[in-house]
Amino acid sequence: MKKALYIISLLSLIVFSCVKKEVPQTEGLLGLEYYPLTQGKFVIYDIDSTVYTELPKDTFTYKYLIKEKIADSYTDNEGNTAYRMERFIKKFNPAISYENMPWTIKEVWMLTATNKHIQMLENNMRYTKLIFPIQEKASWNGNSANTLPERVYSYDYVDRTEVINNNKFSNVLRVKQLYYSTLISLQDYSEKYGKDLGLISREITDLLSNTIDPSKDVKDRIESGIIYKQTVLTYGYE
Repeated sequence: MKKALYIISLLSLIVFSCVKKEVPQTEGLLGLEYYPLTQGKFVIYDIDSTVYTELPKDTFTYKYLIKEKIADSYTDNEGNTAYRMERFIKKFNPAISYENMPWTIKEVWMLTATNKHIQMLENNMRYTKLIFPIQEKASWNGNSANTLPERVYSYDYVDRTEVINNNKFSNVLRVKQLYYSTLISLQDYSEKYGKDLGLISREITDLLSNTIDPSKDVKDRIESGIIYKQTVLTYGYE
């Protein structure tokens, strides 16, 4: 059984504020409005990650901020429009508030958008994030563009109203990426997208417990794994 993924960098959360800028509305086309790719668009996320290790047995909590910005566009080798996404991080420092910290470049990801899908190149691995047209319960192989085993993604729901970090979103869709539960493991991966904004939430639960106790959920007897939550904080254009 594959153990926990994504052990992420550092640390604790302080109240962070940013003046929200008005996000331009986009014309709906098949579903592209759920991931608008306009140069200068940015989204800032809260990251809350808890990592459980077996050897040594310990628990680590990481909280920080990530900023994703569409920095540029170009035409890729297949003639599709591709976008450069720059990702920045602010690491916790007890002596400095987040407002007074500079952003530090963390990595660069690439996106491609066609009339069929949105694909993201994350850490040199390409995933098919969304397919068009968007229809509730529609499914696809999220790993169709990489060498990993097939993983069926599906639209769990479309166009719900939700409040995340005090931001109200009237049109939210949820992509169910993985759900697998046994007596010793739990894997639950999902992402949410907001109309005219893009990714607003990502949750990863990947837990293992070899101590079998049917009376207890795996979350109540964790031996190793990760619980990762990424939620939108603020957004705009610059």
